[in-house]
Amino acid sequence: MFRALSLLCLLWGFNWVVMKVANEYFSPSFFAMLRFSTGSAILLMVTVIKRIPLPQKRYWPWIIFTGATQIAFCNAAMQTSLQTLGAGLAAMLNYTMPIWVAILARVFLQEKLSGRKVAGIVLSISGLGLLLNVESSGDWYAIMLALSAAMVWAAGNVAMKGKLMGCDLTSLTAWQMTIGAVVLAVYNVFIGDWYSEWNTLSIACIAYNGALASAVAFLLWCYLIKHMEASKAAISSLAVPVVGIVSGIVFLGESLTLAMGMGMLLVFAGIVLTQKG
Repeated sequence: MFRALSLLCLLWGFNWVVMKVANEYFSPSFFAMLRFSTGSAILLMVTVIKRIPLPQKRYWPWIIFTGATQIAFCNAAMQTSLQTLGAGLAAMLNYTMPIWVAILARVFLQEKLSGRKVAGIVLSISGLGLLLNVESSGDWYAIMLALSAAMVWAAGNVAMKGKLMGCDLTSLTAWQMTIGAVVLAVYNVFIGDWYSEWNTLSIACIAYNGALASAVAFLLWCYLIKHMEASKAAISSLAVPVVGIVSGIVFLGESLTLAMGMGMLLVFAGIVLTQKG
């Protein structure tokens, strides 16, 4: 379990660097569509090679729901909110997801919401604020949009935990991504945003996002949701921004401040506290 979580955090964390590079070559929503189209194509190919059957009929409403929420809406809402919000505030709002998962999991999955778990969430979110150097100002519409992305992501995680864990994980992830890619394609048609610049580096960004940050990472995420409490898996994902910041320091020459270091410690302290809750 620890190895799966560590690999997930490394893949999604380093993707912060890849996404920054990709922003120079693609419009955000078009890049998201390319990313999940590539990821779904890889996983669908795996299901064909391994002869994994289609999910049973009873799973499809929830596959469509989670694909439209976790893959499509979350990405589209976050990219839109970034137009008027600082990256730190947008990321901070997006990673309030564990709070909503903890609440929804208590209501719909009867997961225990202990004082230790609540304290761990508060500690990690506070550390994330320091880590990302969040400024509280911003357009309220964009703030609510970013928060809605976190809530919808949380709802998708809880639905997946409660309704989809009997489904083959490879098939589940493949079809979630396919649904998400289709929704994003429709969204791009609606907004007419297809900017792209193709070269070796931009293709490498698509390859990393499609194969590793999408196909492999989302498969790992489904695995973690299946084998952990949804709330514990969600709070553990707060290690992703930490890896992202460290990756930016190592590969992009970004600076590390004392406040960021303290934020990292608080995030990990909160994760440890939550796992014991």
